[in-house]
Parts: sequence; structure tokens; C-alpha cells
Amino acid sequence: MCGITGYIHFNRERIVDPTTIRKMNDIISHRGPDGEGFYTENNIALGHRRLSIIDLSTGDQPMYSLDNQLVIVFNGEIYNYIELREELLIEGFTFKTDSDTEVILNAYLHWGIECQNKFNGMWAFALYDKRKEELFISRDRIGEKPLHYSIFDDTFIFGSEMKSLFQYGIPKNERHELLEIYLTLTNIPAPNTFFDGVFKLMPGHFILVKNGTFSEHKYWDLPEIDENNMLSDKKLIYNKFEELLDDSVKIRMRSDVSFGAFLSGGLDSSSIVGLMSKHTNKPINTFTIGFEDKAFDESKLAQDVATKFGTKHFLGTVNPEQFDEILNRTAFHYDEPFGDSSAIPTGYVSKFAAENVKMVLTGDGGDEVLSGYKSYQGIKLSNLINQFPSPLINFAIGSNTVVSKLSKGKIRYKFNKINNILQTSQLEFVPRMAQKMAYTDLNQIKKMTSTLPNKITVEEYMSDIMSKSTYKDDFYKMMYLDFKHELPNDYLVKVDRMSMAYSLEARVPFLDHRLIEFMVQVDKNVKMQGWERKSVLRNSIGKMLPESILNAPKKGFGVPLREWFKDGAYNSFLENNLKNINEILDKKIINSIVNQNNTGQKDNGNFIWGMIMLNKIME
Repeated sequence: MCGITGYIHFNRERIVDPTTIRKMNDIISHRGPDGEGFYTENNIALGHRRLSIIDLSTGDQPMYSLDNQLVIVFNGEIYNYIELREELLIEGFTFKTDSDTEVILNAYLHWGIECQNKFNGMWAFALYDKRKEELFISRDRIGEKPLHYSIFDDTFIFGSEMKSLFQYGIPKNERHELLEIYLTLTNIPAPNTFFDGVFKLMPGHFILVKNGTFSEHKYWDLPEIDENNMLSDKKLIYNKFEELLDDSVKIRMRSDVSFGAFLSGGLDSSSIVGLMSKHTNKPINTFTIGFEDKAFDESKLAQDVATKFGTKHFLGTVNPEQFDEILNRTAFHYDEPFGDSSAIPTGYVSKFAAENVKMVLTGDGGDEVLSGYKSYQGIKLSNLINQFPSPLINFAIGSNTVVSKLSKGKIRYKFNKINNILQTSQLEFVPRMAQKMAYTDLNQIKKMTSTLPNKITVEEYMSDIMSKSTYKDDFYKMMYLDFKHELPNDYLVKVDRMSMAYSLEARVPFLDHRLIEFMVQVDKNVKMQGWERKSVLRNSIGKMLPESILNAPKKGFGVPLREWFKDGAYNSFLENNLKNINEILDKKIINSIVNQNNTGQKDNGNFIWGMIMLNKIME
């Protein structure tokens, strides 16, 4: 796990400046505190920051092929590097290190750019072929590792984080036309960024730079499915799922340093810890973050898992006392607006874990692979609601609204959620998902951003994603949207930035491409039997878990922001941290949203956090 940077002038006669690549590299030292390295020759410069996990003594980068004609900088891990190394040895290749980086070099020599399809892992790498005078940049299938790039100053510039590109000199010209999308979805989706001319390489894509030209290509996508002939043999599915996830965990435990696991107390992370315990005789280090607000706290459930599997368990607590520090650190590491408030506890648990280990396995991706979010239950519920006549549904909405206004606190929040389900059930897929994904009323967001020139609506963005999908059933459409938007633009960004902020490597077993390609083809009624979420996991690996985990209601990795921001002590904080956006967004609506949260009319805590993050980036 590392950080990479680089640039290549399109003019071959233009010599690179070594001080520029050093500045680009220094700004991401948190991604690799164990070492740095540079390659500068003629019109190309490559930089690398190292976090040593595998082959501690001979894995330094940039790394060269034996004939010195290839040079690579690599961020990530190739988990099947041992198997690929054996395959390449049989083919006559030789190795001077035990690193996965050298496996990439020899794999490229043997298979060319098709080597990407041989890798099981997470990665972003830049490989320069001196013979072809070609730069080959690749990003992993799902988007676990980031890669940003820009064409500026007649130069192709790239880096793990945008801050490296800004160190080169790229201007920060904000793209306010994307703000409806950001305020609805809490992120700026790839390939866009918040800054003009700066882009994210899409997951499953690669770039070739040669002869002053740039081209982007796709090498992987979700498999096509036959919705009338999905996999439905439960026994086969349970066995295959367990086999694939078990092997995924096993190969992700390959490490030359101490490691552990994030343990939230949910089904996914508990299952990962249970499988890890099968492959080691030593106690696993597990790390949990709790909350004083019991509605958000799963630490008791995490302790049940720790006890069951005999882990060495560490428990910390999130509190709002250092909010300014949290805000500044979060903004620094994301470089652009990022409004998913679960970045806060992810940062806490990463810092906590990094004091004891250098690598962790996490349960991220389980909801996507298993179609386990509550939204999938919502799709089933919407289909059920739509069997009733529209007048009856409208009557229920009106009655629920009256009851909601007469209620207070958590009861009122629940009635608001019910109303949202009733109101959106009759909408088409894209507008329904846009409404559900917003942390406040979508109409308020649209009014707030109504004066922005050339505004791109959230429906336009989501329609563009779904136009590339061949899936027909709303359940499978939701699955497609999760893999194409939620994972790469939100959850994986969150985990990468917050773990790397503390020089901690995070590995995600649920996102093994073999597991994804298999589970995408599983029938929805096997994935969700009746109203039961994650039926496949419950009926396979779940059998080894404590009953308390199987019976617990789902909780997101959230923060009690609605209560924090209702505290009068935060009045001046909110006033100071919403100043910049008041100049471009509708101030009256911003104040109304804050007031709705203060009075308990609506839970706008997460939305307010998103506005604060936007304000911070715009300072």
C-alpha cells in the first residue's frame, strides 16, 4: 500500500524538473512513511511513497525489470502474486525480489496489458515501457485504489490524490455545476472531480500515453445476466459463496507485518473475523469504535464476536470534542467535498488501529455483494405498496403527515421515513433513487442550487449511469447502481482516504472479483428470502457467528450528528462553517435546514455535515 505520482511532457525534448516530482510526492507522505523513490529521465518523472507490507527488504520502488526497460510505481496489493509468480517461473521468468510489484512487471512482459485480467487485488499503477516510450496506467476493477489525472501545461499529470496534481501547479477552478449532485449523493462521482480539468480514472479502466496522445480504455465490467435464468440452487450457492469468501480472506491475510480487522458488530465484519480465525493460530487484533448514543453503538455486539473467536480486542469511543480537528483533517485528505459522515468514525478507528498494526481487513462491500442494504427491502416494499390504488396511498401519506407533525424526536423521524417510502414508491427508478439517496428533501436541494449556471441535475447523472445497464428488474438495477456509484464514489473513497491518513492498509475480502462475478448472477429471491437481508451470508458463514449478531437490526456506520448539531454550543460553529456556501447557495434554505434539525422536525445532521465539508473545501 503506497502512494504514486508522476507526469510526462508530451514534448519529448522537454526535460522534467526533479523538484516538481519531489513536491508532488512529499504532499502524500502519509500514504507511505516507510520510504520514497523517484525515476526521472528525459520527459517523464515518476514518484513513489512506500508503506511496507510485503517483501520489506527488497520491495522498494520505483522498481525496474531485469533489463531496465520497464519501470513501475505501484499502489496496492496483488493478492494472488504467489500463484502468478509460480506460473511465470514455469514460463522461464526470473525474479530478484519476493514482491508483488515484480510480479506485475513480469506479468506485463508475458501478457502485455492483458495482465490486468490476471490480477486479484486492489491497485493503481503506472508502468513506463522505455522500448515503446509508452506509459501504461491501470486501476483495479472495483475502484479500491484511487488514481487522479489531468492534462495541463502540455503534460499528462497523475497521482493517488489530487493534492499532488495541485503541487504541480494545476489551478483549483471549482465546478459549481456539480453541486446538486454532491448535495444529493454526498460525493463528486467519477470521472469528475470538483475541479475543472482534474479527473478520476474509472474503475476497471486503463490509460495509455504515447507520442503526445492520451487514450482511456475499459478492461473489465460487471458480467451480463439473464434475469430469467439466475442461479437459484441454494445449496450450491451457499457452498460456492463460502468457498470464495474463505479463499478471499485467506489470500488477503498474506503479510510480512502485524495486522488485524475492523469489527463493527455487524454481520459483514463479524464474518470476516470468523473466517480469519480459521487461518491463524494467533489471536486476531480487532478494533471497534463505540458511541455514547446507544442508537449508534454496536460495541456490545462487537465484543460478542471478539469473545466468540478469542480476539485481542480494542475499543475506542467517538465524541464531538475535537470537531475542528476532525473537519480539517477530513478536508485535507479528501481534497474535494465529501459528505459521507461515516468518514468520521472510519478516521477514528483507523487512527486507533494504526497504533497497533499496519494492515487490517474490513467488512466493506458486503452490502453490495449480498444486496443487503435496506433499500433492497424498500424495492420489495414499493412493489407491494403499488398494488394498492393511488387514492389509498395518498390517504396514507396525508394521515402519516398529520401524525408526524404531532410527534417529536425519534418517533417523528420514523414517521418521516415512512412518508418518504410512501411518496417515492410510485416514482420511476431514477427519480426514486435520487429521492432516497438524499439526506434531506430533494426539492430543497434543487431550490438551494437553482441559480447555479449550467447545473447538472442528479437525475441526469444517474440516468447516464443506468443507460449503460442492461438490467431490467429494479432489484438488479439497484445492485448495478451500488457497484457503479455507491462503492467506487463513496464507500471505497472513504476507506482509502481515512485509512491512508494514518498510514494503515485496509483490505476488503468481499470485493474479490471472483465473488462479485458469482454473486451478481444469484437470483434476488435467494439473496433476500422474504424480507431477510443477506440470506446467503446468514445460511453459510453466518452459522459460525453468535446469535446476537444474526438477530441484531442493521445499523450503518453513522454518527449522531443530528444531536451534536442541536447542541447550542454548535451555533457559532455552524455559522462560521457555512459562510462560504451562503455566497453561492440559497441562504434562506440553508438556515431552514439547520433550523429543522435544531427543532427536531427533521434529521438533517448528515446533510449539514455535507454542507460544512463543502464550505471547508471552498475556503
